[in-house]
Amino acid sequence: MNWKRCTVTVLLIALLSACGDRSQGDGAADGDNTHDADAGDGSTHVESQEHAQAPEQTRIVAQTAQAAGIRVAIAGPGVIADEHEVQGLLTPVEGRAAKVMARFPGPIRALHANVGDRVRAGQPLAIIESNLSLSDYAVPAPLSGVILARNATVGAVADEAMPLFEVADLSELWVDLHIFGSDAQHIAAGVPVAVTRMSDGVTAETTLERVLPSTATASQSTVARATIRNLDGLWRPGSAVKARVTVDRQSVELVVPLTALQTADGEDVVYVRRGDVYFTRPVKVGRRDAARAEILSGLKAGEQVVVEQSFLIKADIEKSSAEHEH
Repeated sequence: MNWKRCTVTVLLIALLSACGDRSQGDGAADGDNTHDADAGDGSTHVESQEHAQAPEQTRIVAQTAQAAGIRVAIAGPGVIADEHEVQGLLTPVEGRAAKVMARFPGPIRALHANVGDRVRAGQPLAIIESNLSLSDYAVPAPLSGVILARNATVGAVADEAMPLFEVADLSELWVDLHIFGSDAQHIAAGVPVAVTRMSDGVTAETTLERVLPSTATASQSTVARATIRNLDGLWRPGSAVKARVTVDRQSVELVVPLTALQTADGEDVVYVRRGDVYFTRPVKVGRRDAARAEILSGLKAGEQVVVEQSFLIKADIEKSSAEHEH
């Protein structure tokens, strides 16, 4: 976390402290008065009771909560996915890449394309003077796509075995995912895959098409293949990607986003809102995936749970508890 984010967090917590009207719960004040009246000289007993009643809630008016970015959502049923995080590599689709060769040997008189240029099928890429006829002929692009490599220079002599250009249709790319160990037993064709670019975090949704029968020699991994559409042209062959393969989905009775979960006194908690009051609620967590967690106990469907900026609620309650203890 950089200093700017730290500053914003401190300011938000200060905003909550200044505007939030904290409460120790219904009947808390009456309980303290009762203990004061009954304790007599038993001050140790009173201090023990006060410590046990340290605040586990805070009151924050709606305007302050909105300014701090605090957002709640209704807890309810959902789906927990069995997901596997894997790495992969982008490659051109087989049959959509070609090497452009000279038909007849001879000196290269002109070149009409360079690396990165988009070309259409039949477009002249080079002019060569044939050694056989001593006349010029054009070398066309065999398909529409992007020039990946140019191995020719004007004045050089082209022969029939020399690739002048490499061109590929990159409108779609293969994603070869490397699956290791026991994960390969759970992944099969037809399951959803979310592929993420490492350069900027953009994600493309697709479906796993096949699991290749052979093993990658270098890594000894099983290769699973999917195809993605290169809509923005920024998915590039040879680039490493990460992917999330979903092998199963299970419906559960109660889920919350992972952003709702915090840890207090060594246990998982969420923060439930009633009106302007936010309560600490210890919960038992079941299965999790990349975005959600199953709640087994401690929370009921229909309750309003803080799902954004829950750490601010935690910080405000902990500050209140520290002030109470002193």
